[in-house]
Formats: sequence, C-alpha cells, structure tokens
Amino acid sequence: MVAEVRGSPGDDTAGDSYVLARGNGGYHVESYELDLDYRVNSNRLTGKATITAVATQALSRLSFDLAGLRVTKVYVNGRRAARYTHRSGKLHVWPTSTIVDGGEFVVDVQYSGNPAPIDSPWGELGWEELTEGVIVASQPSGAATWFPCNDHPGDKAHYRITITTDSPYHVVANGRLVSRRTKASRTSWVYDQAAPMATYLATVQIGRYDVLELASSPVTMRAVLPAALVREFRSDFGRQQAMMHLFTRLFGPYPFGSYTVVVTDDPLEIPLEAQGISVFGSNHVDGRRGAERLVAHELAHQWFGNSLTPASWRHIWLNEGFACYAEWLWSEESGGLSASQQVTRAYNRLKGLDQDLVLSDPGPDLMFDDRLYKRGAITLHVLRQLLGDDTFFGLLRTWTRRYRHGSVTTDAFISLAAEACGDGNAVRGLFSVWLDSPVLPALPRANRRR
Repeated sequence: MVAEVRGSPGDDTAGDSYVLARGNGGYHVESYELDLDYRVNSNRLTGKATITAVATQALSRLSFDLAGLRVTKVYVNGRRAARYTHRSGKLHVWPTSTIVDGGEFVVDVQYSGNPAPIDSPWGELGWEELTEGVIVASQPSGAATWFPCNDHPGDKAHYRITITTDSPYHVVANGRLVSRRTKASRTSWVYDQAAPMATYLATVQIGRYDVLELASSPVTMRAVLPAALVREFRSDFGRQQAMMHLFTRLFGPYPFGSYTVVVTDDPLEIPLEAQGISVFGSNHVDGRRGAERLVAHELAHQWFGNSLTPASWRHIWLNEGFACYAEWLWSEESGGLSASQQVTRAYNRLKGLDQDLVLSDPGPDLMFDDRLYKRGAITLHVLRQLLGDDTFFGLLRTWTRRYRHGSVTTDAFISLAAEACGDGNAVRGLFSVWLDSPVLPALPRANRRR
C-alpha cells in the first residue's frame, strides 16, 4: 500500500489539500460499527458509532468529522470523555488520559437529528431524502452527514452497519447482508463490509424496492429497484454480466464478494459508485440501453476507485480516467466504436476546449471536470499503444492485484508501467506530457486495436 502524508498528524484537520475541512490526524481507523435507527416519514436518525482506531502519535485530543447532527454522549475506551465540543462539522474529544503512540482505542459516539446533505463546490453531498426513502452520495466529503468519521480517502477501514427502519422499506448498505430481523413494524438490517473501505464509499440506500437476482457467475450480481422499472431494467442492464466477464478478464478478479445495482424511484443527475454497489436514477432506465456506457463506467469503479482508492484526491484520474476507458473497452467488445475511434472523437472535442487542466493535479475546481475523464482515458490508450495489448492489460491486472484494497498514487502507477515496459524513459516521458502539462499533446499516429 502506498502511503501519503496528509499533513501534520497533530492538526485538528489533517485533511486532503482539495477538501481541507475534512480528515483528521494522529490516528488510523481500523473499523466503524454503526447502529442506526431511521424514521423515513420524519427523516429522523438516531445513531451510535463505535470507532476502533490506532494512534499514530500520543493523543490528548481526538477529532472526527460530523456535520448537521447533535452529539449526546461520547466515551473513550468505555469511559465518558473528559469533555467534547462539536461545531463547524468537527467533533473534538478529550479522553480522560492520553492515548499512547501506537495504542489501540475505541470511541463511542451517540448522536441524533435530521440528516441532510451539505453544500459543497461539487453540489450537495451525503444523506439525502428521496420521495420515499434515502440516497447517500458522499464523494468526496459527505460521509460526515450521517456518521462521525475520519473523512479522508486514504484512511480505509472495516465497516459493520446496522439500520433499523420501517418494514415496508428495503435497505442496502455495503458488504454482505448478515441478518435481517423484523419486530412489529420495524426491520433491522445488518451488513458487514470486511474489505477496507474509504468513508466516501460507505452508503445506505432505502426505498420501496424489489430484488432481482441477476447472476451467480463469475460474480453474484443483483438489482434492487422499484417494481415498475423491472421490465425496462432487464433490457438496459441485460449485458451487465457480459461486462463483468470482460472486466474480470482484462482487469483481474472482481475485488468484492458481490455486486448490487440500486435504481432509485427518483431521477438522478448522474449515477454514483459505492463499494460493491452502484446507484442509478429512474431516468437511467429507458428500455433502450440509453445509459449503457454508464453501466460499464460504474462497474469499472469497483476495481478503479473502490478497491484501489486514491491516497488523496489529486490522484482522482486513477478513478475516472480508468472507468472512462472501461466504457470504451466495452464499446469495442460489444460492437460499438473501437477504443481508437472513441479516442479520436474525444480528442477532437478536447482540442476545442480550454487547455488549463493538469491531469496529475487538477485542483478541487476541476477534479470532476469531464476533460479529466476523457484525457485520462486517452492517456491510458496512448500507453496501450506504447506497450502493446498483452503488456498493457497485464499491467492493469498487476496493478489491481498488487494494490488490492489499498491506497494508490500516480507515481506508483508510473513506476509499475515503467517496470512493465522495460524502457522507463519512454514511459515517464509519455506520462510527463499527458499528466503534468495542461497543453494537449499530439496523438501518436499509430492506433493499435485489440
């Protein structure tokens, strides 16, 4: 796993340079155990979070991210905290005694309120009410709207999430469904995500949903969606199993235990990824495969973004460039435009746009710019041309295997590509012009095809 310094570990906020208000220093979280009670009609959430962590320095005070909810009790290692304060999205906790460097500690936080998304430069993030139910979309910094956390992409942990809510509603969260128990009009759902997960990938989805079992090989796949959308869904997502076969062949084994697609009863501007889950809006189901490229994109994120998570947000092209290129690989596989044709089309569009994006460090304003997605995908295709198909796809499989469930950086990918190529100067030169300069380089003349 590639480590990256996130700032002084003693800072209250030792976050990402793109999301300065989130992330905390001095510890690494090992696990979150969340016990949530949610009332759909009143949008009332009552929660208890048990956070197990290891100190990376001696700590006389701890900080967590938590926004818009009221904290009622805090315990550290089973004892009431000496004191705590909660303001401006930060929960500061003083334990009764200093936690030693390297010591494991457990913090219990009880809290409640009416969760709501937070405003950000990238739109509203976090826990959001639907017409009937809930969607949680936290990327990059919305996890704090529903549980206290160290909201930094590089701090990955195990999760166990229990949600108790009204029985007519179906609940989806990350990981394996361990149990479901109904008592009177309330049902408790327990999910366990054993693979390390970043906070922005943790999610809860609640709605009046039916469940479709889609496949058991090569990966268990299911869909959770309103009954009225089932017929169109079967057409729109009918080739998802073929995508899974393609991606496991090109990228390596699927990194999680199963894959679930949630379709909300409300329209969504864009679909979103969570660990082991992708979430689409009703507008992405039209019976004509109108959103099939997005189906491929979100599936590819399970490898690139979810298993291999950026150590910091400046490496986001490792998420989005790879997922965009997966769209083009699926297009090529399924009889659409070849990857080379997709590259030419995207490149011609980029030529007419501003040349002010540096792929290796786009800055917070441009981290979700469509030019990053397309230029990242083109960069991968240029690398494919340099290496040839066998070496290129072997590189991707080595990448996903070596850093499985870890945190990654651009430098780590460049080093691995140089190792695979055998000509480090050629690879580093390629990445220098495509990643580190805002000027759009010329496309190589030769276009290899699979």
